[in-house]
Amino acid sequence: MNKIISIFSVLIFLSCKEQKKEIIVDTKEPVRDNVELIEIYRNDQADRSVDNIDWSLVSKRDSIREERLYELLDSNKVQTSKDYRHAAMIFQHGGDSIAYGMAVKLMRKSIELDSTADKWLLAAAIDRYLLSKNEPQIYGTQYQKFGHDSPWVIGKMDTTKISDEERIEYGVETLAEQKEKVKRLNQKKLSNLKLDGKSIGEIIKIVKSQDKSDPEYDISENEINSFGYRLMGEGKSEDALKIFKLNTQLYPNGFNTWDSLGECFLAVGKKDEALEAYRKSLELNPENENARAIIIANN
Repeated sequence: MNKIISIFSVLIFLSCKEQKKEIIVDTKEPVRDNVELIEIYRNDQADRSVDNIDWSLVSKRDSIREERLYELLDSNKVQTSKDYRHAAMIFQHGGDSIAYGMAVKLMRKSIELDSTADKWLLAAAIDRYLLSKNEPQIYGTQYQKFGHDSPWVIGKMDTTKISDEERIEYGVETLAEQKEKVKRLNQKKLSNLKLDGKSIGEIIKIVKSQDKSDPEYDISENEINSFGYRLMGEGKSEDALKIFKLNTQLYPNGFNTWDSLGECFLAVGKKDEALEAYRKSLELNPENENARAIIIANN
């Protein structure tokens, strides 16, 4: 009986000891993306999203952005995966192998922090770094033009280092797709029609009249989408809406065409139409988290 009482006493003691343990709650706030760096990144992209880019002006802005990035890095204000990706893009637009090397380093850190991060920029940074050292690129992300009237070509490349499977993993075109891309790069751009004074209606007619097997103009899904965003950037959202609608007609199975259409509908205040477009995009690509988030936020 005494033995049972002793065991019971020990259990009570241990139970009380457990109850007295201090409960530690982690009150540290989650690390958030750097707001200033987001704005720097947006400005970098905006400088490259207009017609007739003044590269001498953009180059000066790139230098200022790069200098600020070094300050942010030195003060430990680049912390999240997106921070590192945004920073990498700024250095990717630098002018020498030091900047490109920084882009490689920063993108590797971005992927280390988030294994699901888009790897294309890492491939592009590696290629640009190699070419800057007069070595052949290995993924095939860099296209070059030697003179204003010269055609676009794929930059010097060693095709034996990387397989097409690895290219796909990094979001890079296969070797066959790269050859097709060169053809598109050497086609006339839709923005040229706009510069020639063509109306949006006239441009749409020209796009629809093109021979898809050998078009005079680049009427690829990406080019039409980019043209739509350039119009949005110029504050011509209604014109952009017509272009995004055209893209969904030509490429109805492209989830990104519907996503962009949804974004433009929101920009002109047509919420119901926007949600319908985002739902279509999500139906085509259930992994489109952007569309999912917008649908949830607006329901």
